[in-house]
Amino acid sequence: MPDEYSIYQKYNSFIFDLDGTIYRGEHLIENAGTTINTIKGSGNRLIFVSNKTTETIEDYYLLLTGFGLNISKDEIVNSTLVLKKYLSQNCRGKEFFAIGEEKFVDEIIEAGLKYSTNPQEIKLVLVTLDRTFNYEKLEIAARAIENGASFFAANIDDTCPVDNGEVLDAGSTISALEKRTHRKLEMHFGKPSDFMIKEISYRFNGDLSKTLLIGDRIETDIKMGITMGIDTALVKTGVKYYTNGNENITPTYHIKSVFDLIKS
Repeated sequence: MPDEYSIYQKYNSFIFDLDGTIYRGEHLIENAGTTINTIKGSGNRLIFVSNKTTETIEDYYLLLTGFGLNISKDEIVNSTLVLKKYLSQNCRGKEFFAIGEEKFVDEIIEAGLKYSTNPQEIKLVLVTLDRTFNYEKLEIAARAIENGASFFAANIDDTCPVDNGEVLDAGSTISALEKRTHRKLEMHFGKPSDFMIKEISYRFNGDLSKTLLIGDRIETDIKMGITMGIDTALVKTGVKYYTNGNENITPTYHIKSVFDLIKS
């Protein structure tokens, strides 16, 4: 296709990260709404995929439509949704403990598990972003893991972008628990896991041809796109660029923001 065409015109399906790509904290990134509505209005398929678990799918839908994005609720996926599918099929009735916020805990209970803070009865420890994290939570999780509880995570991001920078995310907590217990994380369900890839493929009916993934994080967004065999675009609006161990992960495009997708 000639160079005068916009990037988005080369594709018919789009996978967008949310935090740091479409918005940051409570604010829409400049021209992100115009970009999404242009792409959607051109008849393309799209899906929003987030590793963040502090909000429900309904919350994300209300936030995005409140920003003026013309989208539907079934175009949003987060790692909580993917994790819930696995747990409802494989772990119903088990006692769990979560280093996570109240909405996340409530959603796991909806999947048929029982919440517990007793390390002797906890069968599953779940880790995700938790802005109420404290030493007591860390020790409950550690003692449960030492007693043989499974060790899962909803996501593995080290940080999460917010309005004034970044905050600690699940990856930092996972590292602390691995050092504290000498146990390694067993499974995670967010980007770039096989569980998340399977969910995205299902939403696109198995057809990932002419698909572009757009995100701000090399080790999750771009890595997942490469694993899926699709093109990727790395934006500069989210987390800082880290190169630790990621030198061989190269996106198809480096762009300032999602707005560059529709500029010719």
